[in-house]
Amino acid sequence: MTVLYFDCFSGASGDMVLGALIDAGVPLAEVRRALGSLAVDPDAVWTEPVVRAGIRATKFCVRGEDSVHTHSHGHEPHRTLAEIGALIDGSALSAAGKARAQALFCRLGGVEAAIHGVPLDQVHLHEVGALDSIIDIVGAVHALEYLGADRIVASPLNVGSGTVRAAHGTYPVPAPATLQLLTGAPVYAGSQKAEMVTPTGALLISSYASTFGPLPPMTVRTIGYGAGARDLPEAPNVLRVVIGAEQGAADAAPDRVVVIEAEIDDMTPQLFGAVMDALLGAGALDVFYTPVQMKKNRPGTLLTVIAPTGARAALTGLIFRETTTIGVRYRESEREVLDREIVEVSTAVGPIRVKIARQGGAVLNIAPEFDDCVRAATAAGRPVKDVQALAVRAFHDRPQGASA
Repeated sequence: MTVLYFDCFSGASGDMVLGALIDAGVPLAEVRRALGSLAVDPDAVWTEPVVRAGIRATKFCVRGEDSVHTHSHGHEPHRTLAEIGALIDGSALSAAGKARAQALFCRLGGVEAAIHGVPLDQVHLHEVGALDSIIDIVGAVHALEYLGADRIVASPLNVGSGTVRAAHGTYPVPAPATLQLLTGAPVYAGSQKAEMVTPTGALLISSYASTFGPLPPMTVRTIGYGAGARDLPEAPNVLRVVIGAEQGAADAAPDRVVVIEAEIDDMTPQLFGAVMDALLGAGALDVFYTPVQMKKNRPGTLLTVIAPTGARAALTGLIFRETTTIGVRYRESEREVLDREIVEVSTAVGPIRVKIARQGGAVLNIAPEFDDCVRAATAAGRPVKDVQALAVRAFHDRPQGASA
């Protein structure tokens, strides 16, 4: 089982998250592709190697009319959730990725609405409404999907101290939205008199991490460092990402998940696809529909959601909001999963990601990423099944000793 660990000893921001994931192996070209129309000029996003207090790191950079430095709060545009949603729709994220990005901004909008006492549809996002912050979030969603970690863990977050200037005035660190987003996460005030966790960083870390704590036992495979905008003298201003194979997975107790179910017989069929995307975007592990026969001899649909146990309340609320059901039932269950890893292989039609599943080190399943195969097949004018076969063959023909 692959585990990804965010080491937030110097806080976290959106560009630090994305910089660390790129430093850990996500190709910049993949991020540019996923951004779609968010970055009309491919050169509008780039990376730079930098040094922060003696540590080499990758700085993710954005150039645009409304782009501003992370940790700066000067003249950002005031975008609504609808406007941000339109920008996300213009990205090249997968359907699940778009739903996840939309869910992230809806969560942020709900926090801002509660803090400022305004309806959700009237919320204007300031710092996180800037183009560079939107790019950071969309890019991070794709990068994490690309890496395909089975579990994400984060350390306690160093939020810094002092004050920060924002659109509505000068606030104590952490800013209200940041602190609200970190509800339930362990935080502490480091020695830095600065904002060490931005709203974007808080949103990404708190939404993706299933647990918080020390570095879990693992065999380390990859390490990445993402740089913040400032070079602080007292400590390296970087976010560290550690990716590896979790140790003891075979002997540990099975994962616990929650299974949420609801029968629906009065909802228009067009809504089912949108509901599935929203649930997957909000953190569900799997969503599926089953035809059922309901009372009064009416055909209906059984919605089944499998999710981390901690996500039950949020997903149940989403089901009530987005479907016509008036009740759900749930139960906790155990599951066992194979160790999984995503590797990239070179083929005659370009690079293809392949998901490898193992048990006890033995490869049991090899599955080329379907979206990669479709994209390569379309560009090469070949059948998708031929590209899938090329990817499997390339995996078997890789040099001995190559990562797999």
